[in-house]
Amino acid sequence: MIYKKFQDLELSALGMGAMRLPVIDGDDGKIDEEAAGKMVEHAMEQGINYYDTAWGYHNGQSELVMGKLLHPYPREKFYLATKFPGYDLSNMGKVQEIFEEQLKKCQVEYFDFYLFHNVCEMNIDAYLDPSYGIFDYLMEQKRAGRIRHLGFSAHGSVAIMKRFLEAYGKHMEFCQIQLNYLDWTFQEGKAKVELLDEYQIPVWVMEPLRGGRLAALSEEHQTVLKGFRPEETIPAWAFRFLQSLPQVTMVLSGMSDFKQLEENIATFSQEKPLSEKEMEELLEIGAKMLGKKTLPCTACHYCTSHCPKGLDIPSLLNLYNEHCFTEGGFIAPMAMMAVPEEKRPAACIGCRSCEAVCPQQIKISEAMSDFAGKLG
Repeated sequence: MIYKKFQDLELSALGMGAMRLPVIDGDDGKIDEEAAGKMVEHAMEQGINYYDTAWGYHNGQSELVMGKLLHPYPREKFYLATKFPGYDLSNMGKVQEIFEEQLKKCQVEYFDFYLFHNVCEMNIDAYLDPSYGIFDYLMEQKRAGRIRHLGFSAHGSVAIMKRFLEAYGKHMEFCQIQLNYLDWTFQEGKAKVELLDEYQIPVWVMEPLRGGRLAALSEEHQTVLKGFRPEETIPAWAFRFLQSLPQVTMVLSGMSDFKQLEENIATFSQEKPLSEKEMEELLEIGAKMLGKKTLPCTACHYCTSHCPKGLDIPSLLNLYNEHCFTEGGFIAPMAMMAVPEEKRPAACIGCRSCEAVCPQQIKISEAMSDFAGKLG
């Protein structure tokens, strides 16, 4: 396992994200604890020492399960990260209540890493509003030793990140952003890395595989990459891209099965940064992929808990992206035949409750309307 220096700590370069743990019967709120437990055990054995969870992951079950699975291990053997759920504005006045509950759920007396979750256009004003007392309370917990390192995650624009950093930057020790060779340009990844570099804030990476999209490329793109490194797996290329960026300290991967965990551990057994030519080709592949019409859904499932119609929005958006990407085809219509009418895109009432908590700021209601029209 590769390790990265962070202040006085040695962190495994690969961290285990707990947003996509194995589940039972496809229910995001029912984590398969036995399968997840085996993954945590193997991760610990192989040297992964960083574990990332959050209040809203798996419909609120992720912190509970990770707390249970990590509790048998000596506290000094792992670093645990979680976040204040500012992706939901109704939480803004509850920082103390939520923080205390998180400690209980995770069965710990302190968090090694704690983040302002999802700084974006939707919540920046609230995060910067002193009347909520979020920053003051978290700094108080840091002084008390119940937060060892304070940082933030961001899905917002570079301008939004600048506002946050202008207010709190000197107190931020790390920043977690969505970064991969697709989002290097699509989500202003390069500009965000450069901004954080100005503040000397190390980069934590989420969505290195873009919700799994970069784990399976077209045959054409695979052939190009295999020409450079025949032995390299396709998912590994996304990680090698990140290993080529000196600002990156931590790469989080939301692994949903044991095989993914094994493959990622193998990739992180050694660093193999890209050559200049390999970097050019990989970014070109990303540019070609982005030339297609897709929406940047990462299946975080925040939207589903806010949908009054109970729609499985990530699955619908996945089908929508596929339908748009292929400009029609039979896959989406065929899959939709297995979905009850009341759970199809046409059932969307356009209330936009889902959009209020979407980290990607996707106009979901418009997509559902368009999808329904395309399906006829």
